[in-house]
Amino acid sequence: MIWLPGAFHAPEDFLDAGFDTAVRRRGIPLDLEFAQLELEHVADRRIIGALARELVAPARARGCAAIWIAGISLGGLFALDYVASAAGDWDGLCLLAPYLGNRLLITEILGAGGVAAWQPGPLAEAEEERRIWRFVRARQAQPRPIHLGYGRDDRFAAAHALLAQALPRDDVHTGPGGHDWQTWLTLWERFLESRFT
Repeated sequence: MIWLPGAFHAPEDFLDAGFDTAVRRRGIPLDLEFAQLELEHVADRRIIGALARELVAPARARGCAAIWIAGISLGGLFALDYVASAAGDWDGLCLLAPYLGNRLLITEILGAGGVAAWQPGPLAEAEEERRIWRFVRARQAQPRPIHLGYGRDDRFAAAHALLAQALPRDDVHTGPGGHDWQTWLTLWERFLESRFT
């Protein structure tokens, strides 16, 4: 599982929060790789190609039978952009409190009556937020699992609830908490228990 962190977060933050400990404690045969994201990645899409080339392809070459792409907050946006762009292969997606787009776009989708009724229109290359929602809208043809976890007090909870409507109920976990590491660790543990135990 390749993890993409949020803005101003580093790979060490996952370790400090106990993500690796949660896996080891359960004896799950799951390798975790925590990527480094820089703020300049927000302004361009180089991370998408780099993820495919530098992390996913080598993992597959080492014999990994299943590769999950995962992201927290802004890392969730990049994870979704990766799978929506068909930039490389993947077997599952784990999103914890992902950033899903600006308020204008979320309001537009809500105003349309939800993802199924929303029409994304033509897309420019730089419109990753619209691209990921178009991917979500076409999700019915996607057999690979997409897991979503978020705290009910998260500042992006309205967008998360919108995404949850497009996913199977068993693939969505919510709980108390906001946009913070303690909430994300709890959601991560629930994901591990539901998927691997």
